[in-house]
Amino acid sequence: MNDPLMDEALRQILTQTRTIAVVGHSNRPDRPSYQIANFLRQAGYRVYAVNPAVTEIDGQPCYPDLKAVPETIDLVNVFRRSEFLPEIVQEAIEVGAKTIWAQLGIAHPGAAQVAGDRGLNCIMDACIKIEYLRLGIDR
Repeated sequence: MNDPLMDEALRQILTQTRTIAVVGHSNRPDRPSYQIANFLRQAGYRVYAVNPAVTEIDGQPCYPDLKAVPETIDLVNVFRRSEFLPEIVQEAIEVGAKTIWAQLGIAHPGAAQVAGDRGLNCIMDACIKIEYLRLGIDR
């Protein structure tokens, strides 16, 4: 990304975020969603797993959708295919999330437009862990 204005915006998002919902969180340790969610927990974020196919991950509840998460979500980190972004963005808007972050390889221009129009920060096709480490975030 290496754009100073974008870097500052990402730094602000990553330092102000407290709660993250990981949509598409896998219960398999070999999956990137599992690994990145664990990284985010270790970095000090409160991370909620969202996956309707799983009820529990490592002894913690896994929620079927964003509406079921028991507290306000600051950032929605998406590990679902791009075609699912419009419905995820809509649900993020409904629960009052501030940021949508779609992982590497995941993007949907229409969903990004809707998110931006509704005042959400929207990052597409970027790894939250890579950006966190690149920017030297210290929580």
